[in-house]
Amino acid sequence: MDRTQVVEENYANPKTCFFHVLFKGAAVAFYILSALFVNNFVIIFVVTVFLSALDFWVVKNVSGRILVGLRWWNEINDLGESVWKFESLDQESLARMNKKDSWLFWWTLYLTAGAWVVLGIFSLIRFQADYVLVIGVCLTLSVANIIGFTKCRKDAKKQLQQFATQTLANQFTSSLRTAFSVV
Repeated sequence: MDRTQVVEENYANPKTCFFHVLFKGAAVAFYILSALFVNNFVIIFVVTVFLSALDFWVVKNVSGRILVGLRWWNEINDLGESVWKFESLDQESLARMNKKDSWLFWWTLYLTAGAWVVLGIFSLIRFQADYVLVIGVCLTLSVANIIGFTKCRKDAKKQLQQFATQTLANQFTSSLRTAFSVV
C-alpha cells in the first residue's frame, strides 16, 4: 500500500475529531439515558445543557478552526447592531484541509441538530413540555453553530471568488500594459 494513500484515508486530527464527537454524543446520550433512569428534571436539565454548551464552545472555538479552518463570532457595534464576523484560513490552507475531517465536522453538526429535533418530537408526543425546554436550549446551540459556520463558509467562498476575479483582472491589465508598451 502506498504511504500517501494511508495518510489520505486517516483523519489528520484524530484527537480533535474525537472531542468534536464526544461532547455532541455525551449531551445526546446523557439526555436519553437520564430521561430513562433518572427522575430529577433539574439534574437532567443542568447536565445536558452544560454538555451541550461545552459542545458549542469546542465546535466554535477549537474544532471549527482545526477541522475546517473556519471561525465565527458575533459582535454588537457602537450603534447596537449585531455584526457577524468571519475568519478563515488562506485559500491554500483551506484547499489542504483533510476531507475526512471536514466531512466529520459537517455531518456531525447536522446530525446532532437532527437528533435534537427527533428527541423534541418525542417529548411533544409524550406531553413533556419541560423536556422540550432542555431540547430547545440544546437545539438552539446546535443551530447557532450551523448558521455561524455556514455563513463563514459562504464568506470564505466569496473571498475566494473576489481574489480570483482580482487576480484575473490584474493579469489582464498587466498583459494589456505589456502589449501596448511593446508597440
